[in-house]
Amino acid sequence: MNFWEHALVETAARYSVAVLCAVLFLAIFEVVTKYNNWEQIKKGNFSVAMATGGKIFGISNIFRYSILHNDSLLEMMAWGLYGFVLLLFGYFIFEFLTPSFRIDDEIEQDNRAVGFISMVISVGLSFVIGANIN
Repeated sequence: MNFWEHALVETAARYSVAVLCAVLFLAIFEVVTKYNNWEQIKKGNFSVAMATGGKIFGISNIFRYSILHNDSLLEMMAWGLYGFVLLLFGYFIFEFLTPSFRIDDEIEQDNRAVGFISMVISVGLSFVIGANIN
């Protein structure tokens, strides 16, 4: 058995790639939102924590499906990236479908109902995206 094909090495590689991608994707979400996620979480903004937690869960869930259905790291990363783009698109759709208020403003003001819905949308969409990964 080749060193790179050992289950422990493959697990470490997939884990490392998923964590690095999650950090990158969260940084992109940070740019997209009007508020500073980590500063708001530090202040105790539970709505931001729920929305960010939903994004972390969503990204991780997409990678879960990607790992299950792809043999190579490159395929796993490609599906993970594609899933993230779809998740990001879902965020913009949520913002578009609520023209009477701004999602980011409500979450920044700790509107927990909006934070909760944002979390559920991220989690729910991650299952839909993941179910379609080949």
